[in-house]
Amino acid sequence: MMPPAIDFARRYREHLAASRARPKTPETWDARAGDLSKRMGQSRYAQDFISRMQLDGARTLLDVGCGPGTLALPLARHLEQVVGLDYSSGMLQALSHNAQAMGLDNVRMLLRAWEDDWADVPECDIVIASRSTVAEDLADALAKLHAKARQRVYLTHLVGGQFIDPAIQRQVGRMRPPMPDYIYVINILHGMGIHPTLDYITVEGNLAGAADFDDYAGRVARSMGGLRKSEYQRLRAWYDDASPQDRAGAPLRWAFIHWRKDAGTAAGGQG
Repeated sequence: MMPPAIDFARRYREHLAASRARPKTPETWDARAGDLSKRMGQSRYAQDFISRMQLDGARTLLDVGCGPGTLALPLARHLEQVVGLDYSSGMLQALSHNAQAMGLDNVRMLLRAWEDDWADVPECDIVIASRSTVAEDLADALAKLHAKARQRVYLTHLVGGQFIDPAIQRQVGRMRPPMPDYIYVINILHGMGIHPTLDYITVEGNLAGAADFDDYAGRVARSMGGLRKSEYQRLRAWYDDASPQDRAGAPLRWAFIHWRKDAGTAAGGQG
């Protein structure tokens, strides 16, 4: 007798609810659109992501959680049309501005959230979701990505579930529970009959390159849902004596997960 199947979609929802106080609002990302636009050209992560993609035979692309165009705009130079989808109107405004500045007229903006109706979201040859798969219902999000792709899907999801090195969290005096990591994506896809290819992208953590302590503390606070006065003081005292390497913390690892739609649901792709 076979044991009952594990409901990874339900476990993901429970884990997500237990690991954070509240989801980030569109307004939170609106406020960050300008800063992320300035850092677009410096993204080694974007270079690593794009270098692992296969564009042969593709003419259109859907970028889910596109932000200011970190991936969508470099890719638009090689495709007939790119659709940038985001639930932040500020990010879409930044995408539009950046596309015009680069002389690109083949980029379309679409304001949608994961939980919205995607009936009018166009099918595209390639669908990507870069660092944007922390959805309330991951199974539904993955099904939407799969349904909108004609050829291939590429996504990244955090490994380990922590944006701030736990060693730095201990200095603050508060540990945040890890968010659901990439293994949920793999297991839910397995339940859908999809066996993806898995690789990893390693980049500097979010604290690397902070201009000064105020910038550093702001990044820590943003990731940890704010800092109490005592936590801020603890961080300040530690920061003053810490080395640049200790301040930066451990690198971030992103699981790079992809599969071929046209190869059938029983096989992962090499694209």
